[in-house]
Amino acid sequence: MLTQRLTRLSGHVRFQRSCMPALGLAMQKPQCRGFSLFYGGNQGGRRSPPPLSFFGVAIVPEREAFIVERLGKFTKILSSGIHFIIPVVDRVSYVHSLKEETLAVPNQAAITRDNVTIHIDGVLYVRIVDPMKASYGVENPLYAVMQLAQTSMRSELGKLSLDETFAEREALNTNIVAGINKASEAWGVECLRYEIRDILPPDSVRAAMDQQASAERHKRANVLESEGERQAEINMAEGQKMAAILKAEGVASKIIAEAEATAKATRLVAKAISEDNGNDAVSLRVAEQYIDAFAKLAKESNSVIIPSNVGDAPAMITQAMSIYNTLQGSSTKPARKLPTSEEE
Repeated sequence: MLTQRLTRLSGHVRFQRSCMPALGLAMQKPQCRGFSLFYGGNQGGRRSPPPLSFFGVAIVPEREAFIVERLGKFTKILSSGIHFIIPVVDRVSYVHSLKEETLAVPNQAAITRDNVTIHIDGVLYVRIVDPMKASYGVENPLYAVMQLAQTSMRSELGKLSLDETFAEREALNTNIVAGINKASEAWGVECLRYEIRDILPPDSVRAAMDQQASAERHKRANVLESEGERQAEINMAEGQKMAAILKAEGVASKIIAEAEATAKATRLVAKAISEDNGNDAVSLRVAEQYIDAFAKLAKESNSVIIPSNVGDAPAMITQAMSIYNTLQGSSTKPARKLPTSEEE
């Protein structure tokens, strides 16, 4: 019995395969004319064929779009999910991936504004936004976008000098993306961003750039060293200036303090003299200073001047006191009034 069932099942399958073409129920395989390389995008090659449509049923994976033609004319776009189409009459002609694709722009030569030939390559990130335009707007969107990226890159590099090429990389990427999107709008392809990978100038230019960078580093080092020395000299001068000011202020404070002490001592001496027995105290002090002066004179010099009455101490004290009284009387005597012109 089992053998009979297997024989009937195999015969039924053979009948389906032999009768399907005649009934118009053959399995349909989508044709990706002119865009099969772009579909998938991995390593620039084809990916596995999309799911087939069985008996008028098409299953579209997520983030993909099927282009359906009816008798050779565009009919509709199938989004992700299950769809029903008319066998034989309808056909899935194009399959597009709506994911972001990464395209490596090959290395190419370009001439800058200052006539320097450089080699540059990059990475292009694109995405299909209109599957219908991507199917019927251009024969091969991948090839078209790649060529457009290369020409836009050469055009933008021709506007910049070699130094600006390295400094304005971000602006260069933005301008290339704008140029690509302006032309690829009719193809249903959007360029999301473009990134420059390598910029390789000639060996002679690289050697000159290395020398220039080395000279610039030496220049900065010399400038920093000179600025350090200048700042050190300024700091030393300011330190000396502050030291001189502080020293002068110290000397002035010392002089003022000594003057104040002398004035205070003088006032105390004058007050002591005005009291009772003040003259006797002055006489004693003068005698002491007189004797000390002769003692110091004998120590500091080999030549000593000795008065004739050195042995008569009372006489010397009397002489000193007379000088003191004379000076005191002259200081207390009122000043003579000068005659005016009328009195003369």
